[in-house]
Amino acid sequence: MLPVNRNSKSKKAIQIGVYHLGRFLSYATIGLVFGLIGKGVYLFGLQQKLSIIIGVVMIVITLLPFVLKFKNKASQFGYKLIGKLKSQLGLALKQKTANTFLTIGFLNGFLPCGLVYMAGFSATATSQAWQAALYMVFFGLGTLPLMTVAAYSNQWMSVKTRNKVQKAIPVFVVVIGFLFIVRGMGLNIPYISPALEPQKVSNTINCH
Repeated sequence: MLPVNRNSKSKKAIQIGVYHLGRFLSYATIGLVFGLIGKGVYLFGLQQKLSIIIGVVMIVITLLPFVLKFKNKASQFGYKLIGKLKSQLGLALKQKTANTFLTIGFLNGFLPCGLVYMAGFSATATSQAWQAALYMVFFGLGTLPLMTVAAYSNQWMSVKTRNKVQKAIPVFVVVIGFLFIVRGMGLNIPYISPALEPQKVSNTINCH
């Protein structure tokens, strides 16, 4: 759907690159917001509890539509809330100015996408807002291989195979959710579940 230059491969590559840059900027913004929330929680010493909560939320949000079968209604409600955003995106798609692809990428980053907001929840587990923003940038970089495959998959990948890949995404989200829960439990597993920090006990005695 991108209004890229179809006659020049080099211009097309640059335009797509600028589009992805716009996506990364929006992801960094999302990460910054979630990171500020996570920093507040970190300051109160609730980091590991937050990790467990994030894991539970990720699993519940992923499985709930399948249990209650309200996925379509929930999607329609979400799209109504961002009608203005979609309108702006539609206008940008009709233009071919220098900043068109940056604008399209930036707006596209805020469109409803379960994986993006799951990554946003994960970003709250960082202790600094800049770390959360960087986390989301790396999330964006991680989407490049799959998006590239998706762009050319119609040439060699069957519809059945693409559907299987789509169905596998919720499984990965649930697995990541369990990893966050394990991380918050403090099981003293290096890099996966760090040990809980011992609480400091004050030895101060108040004399009256």
